[in-house]
Amino acid sequence: MGKHEHQKLKLCVSGAAETGVCGIGALEKAKEIGREIVRQGAVLVTGATTGFPLWSAMGAKEEGGISIGLSPAGSEKEHSEVYGLPVDYLDLIIYTGFGYSGRNLLLTRSSDAVFVGCGRIGTINEFTVAFEDNKPIGVLEGEWETDETLKLILERAHRSNDKIVFGSDPKELVKKVIDLVRKDKKKYMRFYENPDAARVSYDGDDGSRTL
Repeated sequence: MGKHEHQKLKLCVSGAAETGVCGIGALEKAKEIGREIVRQGAVLVTGATTGFPLWSAMGAKEEGGISIGLSPAGSEKEHSEVYGLPVDYLDLIIYTGFGYSGRNLLLTRSSDAVFVGCGRIGTINEFTVAFEDNKPIGVLEGEWETDETLKLILERAHRSNDKIVFGSDPKELVKKVIDLVRKDKKKYMRFYENPDAARVSYDGDDGSRTL
């Protein structure tokens, strides 16, 4: 085993805190994608909120995995009393203190990839931030409108992106996104296995440079 093979991928699940708009079966889909993230060896990251992300955290914990939440609040007290957000099914909560929009930015940037389930404007915000940051994105298709809305946005954006995958099967969707993440990691970062060499090589568009 290489000395960095223990490092787990951090996969974000984004979705509606209020799932009344999602339709039948949405919460079970959320749990299944959380389970699948853990089954495939990754860590779940969410916005430490209710609804779709909470159910994905339930699924992750059912599989004995790690669940991390990034809160818009600045403290546990504010998280619970002001925002009314849960602390359940989370091994670690990071209190950002940046509100929802600031939390969304930190949430996607701290993750290796983002999965999008049913959602509203906040979910679309997280999708567009991940898009701009060129993150691998998995869009879960289901009995809701979010996936079709995102397809329309992409169609009218007039910008190609080969890191976005759509699918209704959580197992296949997670696998495809993880493959994209690993492809990125192999391309941009290589760790030397020589224990005496504390160097990292980055391959950029304009050539390699070693630190």
